[in-house]
Amino acid sequence: MLDLTALRAELAAHYDLAPSVALAEEMADLHARMGRAVPFPDWAIAAPYVAAINRLKAERGAVVLAHNYMTPDIYHGIADVVGDSLQLAIEASRVEAGVIVQCGVHFMAETSKILNPAKTVLMPDMEAGCSLAESITAEGIAQMRARYPGAKVVSYVNTTAEVKAASDICCTSSNAAQIVAAMPGDTVIMTPDKWLAQNVAKLVPQKRIVWWDGACIVHERFTPQDLRDFRDWHPGLQIIAHPECPPDVVAEADFAGSTAHIIDFVGRTRPEKAMLVTECSMAANIADAHPEVEFLGPCNMCPYMKKITLEKVLWSLHSMTGQVEVDPAIAAPARLAVERMIDLSRKLAA
Repeated sequence: MLDLTALRAELAAHYDLAPSVALAEEMADLHARMGRAVPFPDWAIAAPYVAAINRLKAERGAVVLAHNYMTPDIYHGIADVVGDSLQLAIEASRVEAGVIVQCGVHFMAETSKILNPAKTVLMPDMEAGCSLAESITAEGIAQMRARYPGAKVVSYVNTTAEVKAASDICCTSSNAAQIVAAMPGDTVIMTPDKWLAQNVAKLVPQKRIVWWDGACIVHERFTPQDLRDFRDWHPGLQIIAHPECPPDVVAEADFAGSTAHIIDFVGRTRPEKAMLVTECSMAANIADAHPEVEFLGPCNMCPYMKKITLEKVLWSLHSMTGQVEVDPAIAAPARLAVERMIDLSRKLAA
């Protein structure tokens, strides 16, 4: 666990991190990307950290990869690449920088290290885990293989390196249906998200899909009644859900897709009112790009994603601590599963 008292004392000795209206005004171009979600007084607090991080990135030869669930100050202020799990995996395989700072959760940092074994991958808080990733182990994969002999195992990228290594191929919510449809055989094992698997089963009826009993603590909390209530309160509301939600929630939505697909849908359709049935930061991060859209709740916050803060990112770059390592014996088969996903995704998109 990070010692925040010692961390703050060390950072204060090297950087001027006091709130600064002058610096906030000087960096108004960055604030303009997040003004609806981040009031100016809050930006005056964040701006010194953003400036210090961006200077350190240049000094360290580092890039920041940030998931769509990061807070706006990270997403718009310091990220070099933003996206969903698939986009970040693809970009992690392309980066030329010697240092990668992963703003997301631990399995994402592992994926970046798997794809870049010679690079330094920094995780600003090692305790930024994932309830979904923690729900499945390599032993669980072995149990599923024994129960369904010969079936291919498609594991969500929201898994540990050990689970990826025990799988045939990975998938994300962006490409899960296409990956499953491309698998040989009649039966496909999907781990660990039961709701994603059940939603994919409706899209790929030609396959018998069996699943592990895992779920995301953010998405499983939404209910169909939540969605119906908001439709009653806000006529004309467009409801956009993530496929990690239960199937009855997805059925109530007007559209369902990955975080990348959600962003694309909002950009294409530009609804007057939208409710994003996913993690809270999604709407905050795209609000300023779509001033004509009124974003309405509810949303659920991921406590793991929110462990990543500007302060911790600055500390990781300052101290070069929080380096992620993956056992080479696990990294090699895990890399194969991720690369198969990336290669197949590219072929399917061609």
